[in-house]
Amino acid sequence: MNRLLFAVLAAALAFATQAQEKKAEHSQGLKNALALCIGCHGIPGYKTAFPDVYHVPKIAGQQPAYIINALKAYKSGERSHPSMRGIAASLSDADMKLLADYYGGGK
Repeated sequence: MNRLLFAVLAAALAFATQAQEKKAEHSQGLKNALALCIGCHGIPGYKTAFPDVYHVPKIAGQQPAYIINALKAYKSGERSHPSMRGIAASLSDADMKLLADYYGGGK
């Protein structure tokens, strides 16, 4: 009985540790995504030079639904900017919602 209890407790501890590691990994991934966004979308009047000269819109204060729809369109290829497509492809739906909520709040 003690061995079974020990095994169950060990498994629970391992699961909790793994869940915390995943949460920290996800949190770091989201921080990286926020940094990627602000690197272009936080510069007033910024224009990219790849693949063409393209005005980069400010996203802070945009409606969250607009941001989510835009990210999904980049991910699916409906919108074609290669940098945005690559970034959006790495985001889950939950990541998109977190980003949209963050930037939709005017940050």
